[in-house]
Amino acid sequence: MCENLKGREQALRENLQFPFIYSAVTLIEKKYNFASMQFECLTTPRLVLRKLTPEVYDFVFQNYSEDELRSFLGIASEEQFQNEKDRQEKGRAMYNRDVIVFQLIDKESQKVIGSCSLHNWYYLHRRSELGYAMTNETFKNKGLMSEAVEAVIDYGFNQIGLNRIEAFVAPYNTPSRKIMEKFHFKEEGFMKQHYFYDGKFDDSLVFGLLREEYLVGG
Repeated sequence: MCENLKGREQALRENLQFPFIYSAVTLIEKKYNFASMQFECLTTPRLVLRKLTPEVYDFVFQNYSEDELRSFLGIASEEQFQNEKDRQEKGRAMYNRDVIVFQLIDKESQKVIGSCSLHNWYYLHRRSELGYAMTNETFKNKGLMSEAVEAVIDYGFNQIGLNRIEAFVAPYNTPSRKIMEKFHFKEEGFMKQHYFYDGKFDDSLVFGLLREEYLVGG
Protein backbone atom coordinates (compact mmCIF):
# COMPACT_ATOMS: atom_id res chain seq x y z
CA MET A 1 0.00 0.00 0.00
CA CYS A 2 1.14 3.51 -0.74
CA GLU A 3 0.46 6.79 0.97
CA ASN A 4 1.79 10.27 0.31
CA LEU A 5 2.36 11.40 3.88
CA LYS A 6 4.41 14.49 4.74
CA GLY A 7 6.18 14.31 8.09
CA ARG A 8 9.66 13.92 9.50
CA GLU A 9 12.00 11.02 8.90
CA GLN A 10 12.27 8.74 11.89
CA ALA A 11 15.28 7.46 13.88
CA LEU A 12 18.45 9.54 13.36
CA ARG A 13 16.68 12.25 11.44
CA GLU A 14 14.35 13.04 14.34
CA ASN A 15 17.32 13.87 16.55
CA LEU A 16 18.86 16.29 14.07
CA GLN A 17 15.93 18.72 14.23
CA PHE A 18 16.83 20.26 10.88
CA PRO A 19 14.02 22.47 9.55
CA PHE A 20 14.60 21.41 5.95
CA ILE A 21 13.73 17.72 6.32
CA TYR A 22 10.11 17.06 5.31
CA SER A 23 9.86 13.37 4.38
CA ALA A 24 7.35 10.72 5.41
CA VAL A 25 6.42 8.01 7.83
CA THR A 26 7.30 4.90 5.87
CA LEU A 27 6.08 1.91 7.78
CA ILE A 28 3.08 0.89 9.84
CA GLU A 29 3.65 -2.55 11.38
CA LYS A 30 0.45 -4.58 11.80
CA LYS A 31 1.18 -8.08 10.54
CA TYR A 32 4.17 -9.66 8.84
CA ASN A 33 2.83 -9.51 5.29
CA PHE A 34 2.89 -7.12 2.34
CA ALA A 35 -0.57 -5.73 3.06
CA SER A 36 0.47 -4.58 6.53
CA MET A 37 2.89 -1.95 5.26
CA GLN A 38 2.21 1.56 4.11
CA PHE A 39 4.85 3.34 2.10
CA GLU A 40 5.45 6.79 0.77
CA CYS A 41 5.19 6.55 -3.01
CA LEU A 42 5.99 8.81 -5.91
CA THR A 43 4.22 8.42 -9.24
CA THR A 44 5.12 9.08 -12.85
CA PRO A 45 3.00 8.41 -15.95
CA ARG A 46 4.13 4.76 -16.09
CA LEU A 47 5.69 4.03 -12.71
CA VAL A 48 5.04 3.89 -9.00
CA LEU A 49 8.18 4.58 -6.97
CA ARG A 50 7.88 2.84 -3.60
CA LYS A 51 10.17 4.27 -0.95
CA LEU A 52 12.27 1.88 1.12
CA THR A 53 14.22 3.17 4.12
CA PRO A 54 16.75 1.23 6.22
CA GLU A 55 13.94 0.61 8.70
CA VAL A 56 11.88 -1.11 5.99
CA TYR A 57 14.83 -3.25 4.96
CA ASP A 58 15.35 -4.27 8.60
CA PHE A 59 11.70 -5.25 8.85
CA VAL A 60 11.52 -7.37 5.70
CA PHE A 61 14.87 -9.11 6.26
CA GLN A 62 13.82 -10.02 9.80
CA ASN A 63 10.33 -11.24 8.94
CA TYR A 64 10.17 -12.44 5.33
CA SER A 65 11.22 -15.77 3.88
CA GLU A 66 13.78 -15.85 1.08
CA ASP A 67 11.04 -16.27 -1.53
CA GLU A 68 9.09 -13.34 -0.08
CA LEU A 69 12.25 -11.21 -0.10
CA ARG A 70 12.93 -12.02 -3.72
CA SER A 71 9.37 -11.10 -4.67
CA PHE A 72 9.28 -7.92 -2.59
CA LEU A 73 12.67 -6.65 -3.81
CA GLY A 74 12.18 -7.71 -7.43
CA ILE A 75 15.33 -9.82 -7.40
CA ALA A 76 15.90 -11.95 -10.48
CA SER A 77 19.26 -13.63 -9.84
CA GLU A 78 21.21 -15.24 -7.03
CA GLU A 79 23.96 -12.63 -7.45
CA GLN A 80 21.47 -9.80 -6.89
CA PHE A 81 20.11 -11.55 -3.82
CA GLN A 82 23.57 -12.02 -2.32
CA ASN A 83 24.39 -8.37 -3.00
CA GLU A 84 21.25 -7.31 -1.12
CA LYS A 85 22.13 -9.60 1.79
CA ASP A 86 25.65 -8.13 1.92
CA ARG A 87 24.31 -4.57 1.96
CA GLN A 88 21.90 -5.48 4.74
CA GLU A 89 24.51 -7.24 6.87
CA LYS A 90 27.10 -4.49 6.48
CA GLY A 91 24.59 -1.71 7.19
CA ARG A 92 22.94 0.66 4.76
CA ALA A 93 22.91 3.69 7.04
CA MET A 94 26.00 5.06 8.76
CA TYR A 95 26.76 7.78 11.23
CA ASN A 96 25.54 11.18 9.95
CA ARG A 97 24.43 9.80 6.58
CA ASP A 98 21.63 7.66 5.24
CA VAL A 99 20.11 6.10 2.13
CA ILE A 100 16.67 6.23 0.53
CA VAL A 101 15.81 3.64 -2.10
CA PHE A 102 12.79 3.84 -4.40
CA GLN A 103 11.66 0.62 -6.02
CA LEU A 104 10.45 1.10 -9.59
CA ILE A 105 7.10 -0.63 -10.07
CA ASP A 106 5.63 -0.81 -13.55
CA LYS A 107 1.99 0.33 -13.29
CA GLU A 108 0.71 -2.00 -15.99
CA SER A 109 2.36 -5.25 -14.88
CA GLN A 110 2.85 -4.35 -11.18
CA LYS A 111 6.36 -5.81 -11.43
CA VAL A 112 9.34 -4.42 -9.53
CA ILE A 113 11.69 -3.61 -12.40
CA GLY A 114 14.53 -1.63 -10.83
CA SER A 115 15.49 1.01 -8.31
CA CYS A 116 16.50 4.64 -8.01
CA SER A 117 18.18 5.85 -4.84
CA LEU A 118 19.61 8.76 -2.94
CA HIS A 119 22.52 7.28 -1.03
CA ASN A 120 25.37 8.75 0.96
CA TRP A 121 22.84 11.35 2.10
CA TYR A 122 24.78 13.69 4.39
CA TYR A 123 22.27 15.53 6.55
CA LEU A 124 24.61 18.26 7.70
CA HIS A 125 25.92 19.09 4.23
CA ARG A 126 22.56 18.58 2.51
CA ARG A 127 23.96 16.53 -0.33
CA SER A 128 23.39 13.01 -1.65
CA GLU A 129 24.50 10.71 -4.43
CA LEU A 130 22.08 9.56 -7.12
CA GLY A 131 22.09 5.91 -8.12
CA TYR A 132 19.82 3.81 -10.33
CA ALA A 133 19.56 0.37 -11.91
CA MET A 134 17.09 -1.37 -14.18
CA THR A 135 17.08 -5.01 -13.05
CA ASN A 136 14.49 -6.29 -15.53
CA GLU A 137 15.92 -6.38 -19.06
CA THR A 138 12.45 -6.25 -20.64
CA PHE A 139 11.93 -2.69 -19.46
CA LYS A 140 15.21 -1.19 -20.65
CA ASN A 141 15.42 1.40 -23.45
CA LYS A 142 11.87 2.63 -22.89
CA GLY A 143 12.62 5.92 -21.11
CA LEU A 144 11.39 4.58 -17.78
CA MET A 145 14.57 5.39 -15.89
CA SER A 146 14.34 9.01 -16.98
CA GLU A 147 10.84 9.14 -15.47
CA ALA A 148 12.16 7.74 -12.21
CA VAL A 149 15.22 9.99 -12.05
CA GLU A 150 13.13 13.10 -12.66
CA ALA A 151 10.83 12.20 -9.76
CA VAL A 152 13.67 11.35 -7.37
CA ILE A 153 15.58 14.54 -8.17
CA ASP A 154 12.46 16.57 -7.43
CA TYR A 155 11.98 14.63 -4.18
CA GLY A 156 15.57 15.30 -3.15
CA PHE A 157 15.41 19.03 -3.64
CA ASN A 158 11.81 19.72 -2.66
CA GLN A 159 11.02 17.10 -0.01
CA ILE A 160 14.22 16.44 1.94
CA GLY A 161 15.91 19.78 1.32
CA LEU A 162 19.05 18.75 -0.53
CA ASN A 163 21.30 21.47 -1.85
CA ARG A 164 23.38 19.20 -4.09
CA ILE A 165 22.86 15.89 -5.88
CA GLU A 166 25.90 14.20 -7.39
CA ALA A 167 26.47 11.12 -9.51
CA PHE A 168 29.46 9.02 -10.51
CA VAL A 169 29.24 7.54 -14.00
CA ALA A 170 31.59 5.23 -15.86
CA PRO A 171 32.97 6.99 -18.96
CA TYR A 172 31.69 4.20 -21.21
CA ASN A 173 28.15 4.27 -19.73
CA THR A 174 26.48 6.20 -22.52
CA PRO A 175 22.87 5.78 -21.29
CA SER A 176 23.77 7.23 -17.88
CA ARG A 177 25.68 10.09 -19.44
CA LYS A 178 22.59 10.92 -21.49
CA ILE A 179 20.51 11.01 -18.30
CA MET A 180 23.02 13.40 -16.74
CA GLU A 181 22.77 15.66 -19.78
CA LYS A 182 18.97 15.49 -19.89
CA PHE A 183 18.64 16.70 -16.30
CA HIS A 184 21.33 19.36 -16.59
CA PHE A 185 23.97 17.77 -14.38
CA LYS A 186 27.34 19.39 -14.95
CA GLU A 187 30.45 17.30 -15.50
CA GLU A 188 32.85 18.35 -12.75
CA GLY A 189 35.76 15.96 -12.83
CA PHE A 190 37.35 12.58 -13.43
CA MET A 191 38.30 10.00 -10.81
CA LYS A 192 40.72 7.22 -11.74
CA GLN A 193 40.01 3.70 -10.49
CA HIS A 194 37.18 5.06 -8.37
CA TYR A 195 35.18 1.86 -7.85
CA PHE A 196 35.59 -1.91 -8.11
CA TYR A 197 33.20 -3.69 -10.44
CA ASP A 198 33.20 -7.05 -12.20
CA GLY A 199 36.70 -7.91 -11.03
CA LYS A 200 38.45 -4.68 -11.93
CA PHE A 201 38.78 -1.04 -10.94
CA ASP A 202 36.83 1.42 -13.07
CA ASP A 203 37.10 5.17 -13.55
CA SER A 204 34.26 7.61 -12.86
CA LEU A 205 33.11 10.90 -14.27
CA VAL A 206 31.81 13.21 -11.55
CA PHE A 207 28.52 15.01 -12.18
CA GLY A 208 26.73 17.49 -9.94
CA LEU A 209 23.46 19.41 -9.84
CA LEU A 210 22.76 22.23 -7.38
CA ARG A 211 19.35 23.19 -6.06
CA GLU A 212 19.66 26.72 -7.45
CA GLU A 213 20.45 25.29 -10.90
CA TYR A 214 17.52 22.90 -10.69
CA LEU A 215 15.10 25.64 -9.75
CA VAL A 216 15.99 27.69 -12.81
CA GLY A 217 15.89 24.67 -15.10
CA GLY A 218 19.63 24.02 -15.37
